[in-house]
Amino acid sequence: MSTSAARTLIRNVAVFDGTRQHTAQDVLLDGPVIAAVGPALAAPAGATVVDGSGRTLLPGLIDAHTHTSDTDQLRRALLFGITTELDMGGTPSVARAVREAARERDDLADLRIATTGATAPGGHPSQLVGLGLLAPFPTVSGPEDADAFVAARVADGADHLKIFIEDGSAIGTPMPLMSAATIKALVRAAHERGLRTAAHTLTRRSARLAIDCGVDGLAHAPADGPCDDALVADAAARGVFVIPTLASLTGMTDTPAEYALVDDPRLRPYADPRWLAEIERMRADGPGQVRVGPVAADARYAADAALRMFEAGVPLLAGTDGTGGEGHPTTHGISYHGELALLVAAGLTPAQALTAATAAPADAFGLHDRGRVAAGLRADLLLVEGNPLTDITAVRDIAALWRRGVPVDRTTHLAAVRAQGPVRS
Repeated sequence: MSTSAARTLIRNVAVFDGTRQHTAQDVLLDGPVIAAVGPALAAPAGATVVDGSGRTLLPGLIDAHTHTSDTDQLRRALLFGITTELDMGGTPSVARAVREAARERDDLADLRIATTGATAPGGHPSQLVGLGLLAPFPTVSGPEDADAFVAARVADGADHLKIFIEDGSAIGTPMPLMSAATIKALVRAAHERGLRTAAHTLTRRSARLAIDCGVDGLAHAPADGPCDDALVADAAARGVFVIPTLASLTGMTDTPAEYALVDDPRLRPYADPRWLAEIERMRADGPGQVRVGPVAADARYAADAALRMFEAGVPLLAGTDGTGGEGHPTTHGISYHGELALLVAAGLTPAQALTAATAAPADAFGLHDRGRVAAGLRADLLLVEGNPLTDITAVRDIAALWRRGVPVDRTTHLAAVRAQGPVRS
């Protein structure tokens, strides 16, 4: 469902361009692109004029770590201002189909995919196959398999490569780990084919191995204890990026970020009613009922590592690890606002958190057509009430939203939800 984008002039708005804020600007959208940014632009004949007074215009948000398996997840993401998701692993045929739908439809967030992640035979997440949560998938026995594995992922349509560096210590289940030589071979094969690499790293040991093997980024900040200064310095020296995924890690405790999010009237009306019912069930069941996932990971260690790495020059990317799976609260769309709040609570300024949500992931994954408000880029834009650079939660108060210049109709969703009646836990 793609609707033609027309000309739109957003008048007299504060603009956060992905790295800094500009006051009293006009922004002209011409079809799917931003045509001009500047003060007192002339309104073209027939253009829709939107009053930006008292509001802030930002690039569409980018969730740098999701697991996306259907179009409804992309629709939910878009409702909350996320115009692009970066999937970090899933079934290739499903991922391709969902990505293709996102290319055609402007009522969905855009999608980039990893398809099958690289892991050792029997390595993480192979344990999920036995539980019926994943279909069997190919693995990498040694460096001699790396080139063929990456070539197969390119044939699958992968936009980037996910590498699992996980010995099971963080999840209480020892499991095989690929050798350094194998990881280096995977990184080399990916780079030869123009793919960036992101490594699953929940521990300091796995983060060290990923950095030493030349991966482009860490898909999680290490969360098994305090990072030493050498690890922080080496992350900066090697130029890696880090996706802290604080929301997902907090979701493994008794106080997930989502408990506060569902009580925010700016967010709750747009949440999936089925997910809301699951959250209310989790709250009612009490401590211990929501403990899933890593048993030796602590979001506080991840937050400290992410902040120290950022202060050393490491780009941080906002990402949720959202799946929407039953039994874990972190999901597409709404959880992203918890991630932004957690990044600010960890020590980032709101402006730095917004860069982590826009320009930083676009740069890290080579998405040069988005992530900033500038002439010639995609008109993926988010207009919010107030100033999120002084209060990060202002980004929850969405006044208007465009995907490739097409206005996103959030009121239709509200009407559909209200027609269903109240959500019961």
